[in-house]
Amino acid sequence: MAIELRHLRYFIAVAEELHFGRAARRLNISQPPLSQQIQQLEQSIQARLLVRTNRSVQLTPAGAAFLQDARAILLQVNQSADRAARIHQGQQGELRIGFTSSAPFTGLVSDALFRFRQRWPEVHIHMQEHNTRQQLTPLLDGQLDLGVMRNTPLPADLHYQLLLREPLYAVMHRDHPLAQHRSLSVRALTGEPFIFFDAQSGTALYGDILALLHRYHVSPVITQEAGEAMTILGLVATGLGISVLPAAFARARLADLIWIPLEESDARSEVWLVWSALREPTAQMRNMQALMLENAEI
Repeated sequence: MAIELRHLRYFIAVAEELHFGRAARRLNISQPPLSQQIQQLEQSIQARLLVRTNRSVQLTPAGAAFLQDARAILLQVNQSADRAARIHQGQQGELRIGFTSSAPFTGLVSDALFRFRQRWPEVHIHMQEHNTRQQLTPLLDGQLDLGVMRNTPLPADLHYQLLLREPLYAVMHRDHPLAQHRSLSVRALTGEPFIFFDAQSGTALYGDILALLHRYHVSPVITQEAGEAMTILGLVATGLGISVLPAAFARARLADLIWIPLEESDARSEVWLVWSALREPTAQMRNMQALMLENAEI
């Protein structure tokens, strides 16, 4: 069947006007081509759709059924075209973002997510929690559109933009002897029992914090290990030891914890926005990138 959308539009006009002349004027074409198109349509579907006399045009039962379906088809086509346009423009669709456990506690990131939701409520955001290393392959494979992660060596096909340099804090129970200090040198943590990340956890914070301690000749006495920062905080709250974590986690506001800034200027951890250079960025990606980078540290 060689049925085209114009056949459906022409038929609907005639069926609604029940007059070829009025239908032709509505379609802004002459009457003879309109009659030919309706005849071609009837030949294609091998059914008589209209009964024509010198005085009237009437729908056949087949024509009445076809009119209902033709309207539904055109409506579906129009809706599909509108949806495709809105997805292309970033007004609908989806956005898949990988994030480390600290990302929701980071003001810059949480603010960008909130503003994106306010501005583009029909874009569905899939947030997938992964540590830094776990995000690399999904970003390369196209399973993630964007990644919010800590600084780490990246494959050549992943690009990044610095979002912020986040201060690292010493965190301890409120009754710890060091808890009365307003700030601490890294060296003040020498000999303290540490609750720290498991080396196999894959978090970039593991390397960041160990490197900071080693730069100041502090060899941490690691007495407990955990895979997640929130687990570390829970253990610190029991008084089993201290830890060093990014400032963002202080927003968790556990009552028994004290957060003390470290005095060294390099006691920082970088947060990056990462994406694949192999993929053309979608409008949804560009919109989120723009919001996150508005207040980024350039």
